[in-house]
Amino acid sequence: MPETPAAFDDHPAQVPLVPPRLPWRSVRLDTLLRLRWVAAFGQVLAILVVFAVLGFPVPVYSSFGIIALSLCVNLVLRLRYPNERRLDPGQVAWLLAFDIASLSGLLFLTGGLENPFSFFIIAPVLLTATALPARLVMMLAGFAILCATLLIFFSYPLPWDPDEIFELPLIYLIAIWLSIVLAIGFISIHAWQINDESRQLSDALAATELALARVQHLSQLDGLAAAAAHELGTPLATITVVSRELERMMEPGSRYLSDVRLLREQAQRCREILGKLTKLPSGGAPFDRLKVSALIDEAVIPYRTFGVAVDVTLAGDAGEEPICARNPALLYGLGNLIENAVDFARGRVEIRAEWDSDHVVISIRDDGPGFAPDVIDRIGEPYVTTRRRSASEKSSGGLGLGFFIAQTLLQRAGARLSFKNNPLPQTGAIVTLRWKRSVFEDMAAEADA
Repeated sequence: MPETPAAFDDHPAQVPLVPPRLPWRSVRLDTLLRLRWVAAFGQVLAILVVFAVLGFPVPVYSSFGIIALSLCVNLVLRLRYPNERRLDPGQVAWLLAFDIASLSGLLFLTGGLENPFSFFIIAPVLLTATALPARLVMMLAGFAILCATLLIFFSYPLPWDPDEIFELPLIYLIAIWLSIVLAIGFISIHAWQINDESRQLSDALAATELALARVQHLSQLDGLAAAAAHELGTPLATITVVSRELERMMEPGSRYLSDVRLLREQAQRCREILGKLTKLPSGGAPFDRLKVSALIDEAVIPYRTFGVAVDVTLAGDAGEEPICARNPALLYGLGNLIENAVDFARGRVEIRAEWDSDHVVISIRDDGPGFAPDVIDRIGEPYVTTRRRSASEKSSGGLGLGFFIAQTLLQRAGARLSFKNNPLPQTGAIVTLRWKRSVFEDMAAEADA
């Protein structure tokens, strides 16, 4: 049981459980416009303070012209599009590139990188890292770095006291430029990575919810089938009786005799099929509660015909065997782990259940190659697929959601999971599920309630 098999993601007789990857987070136009209003207010305030309060020479009209251009764009977008309009990544990138350009224009008029507000050139790039694909983030980061580079060599002097000479050495400006570049690279990469992991987790949790909903739906079909069999039994019995009477009343040579006989036989066949359905668990007591041995047997049954020996061992007092509720999440998660073990076992899978007054433990052990060393610490993370494939295999493996779904469902059922390999020279993997006995049996108590 070394890695997440494709069978986890494409379970036999199941529809795909994995929804399409969620698109990159769209951004509301209103959000960008509000941020631009705030930025413009801050820029106007800073210019007024430097010019009117501190008395430093500032190219006021040129600076206000750049700010006015930004506000005009804001007004046009506000009037042209509704507030709830959501932008695609390309549109967001263009708007933020305009913000970088306008901010660079203001810095050009007010000292370039000597201006202490030059670090604000990082802000638009950080916004893209939380909402845009990596390609657009890199393009905007490159544009911001280009603007910062030009500001080293091309800019008006920093507004300062005319009686004092203020000039930073070139090496200091290069150091500021380097700090901006490193900040853009480091912070944007980490922001993008964290946001991407959040998206992956959202996708994986959506797939888990689909799996659980499907299993719960299937678990309800037993009761529906039994109810349908009960309701259809009476009309089918009537059809059988009437067709038998018609068959008796007809003369031996009647051309309708074979049709009536066929009708009676098919009605009887329907009754036999419905009779089988009535033998399915109805979902009520005592079928809604399982001993741990019955839980394992029910999870193992589908995999006993796969050519691999599946041995079940119970280690505990039979008179005190734990009882839990028939939990679809528990059955589905346990079944997926057993399926994974069967897929990778060479010839044998051992399932061992132990319990005492405090804990219930189920371990699944196989004699396969074991977990790959480079992924054993990451098992259970979404989109971690580690199935070994030869060069001749062209199809890709699963999406790496199998263990994630199984682990999430089992953790919701109160289990704690651990993964490890058998000690050398043995081969194979061991998956251990551990519950507090009170938690395990509380599921049955909740079902009774």
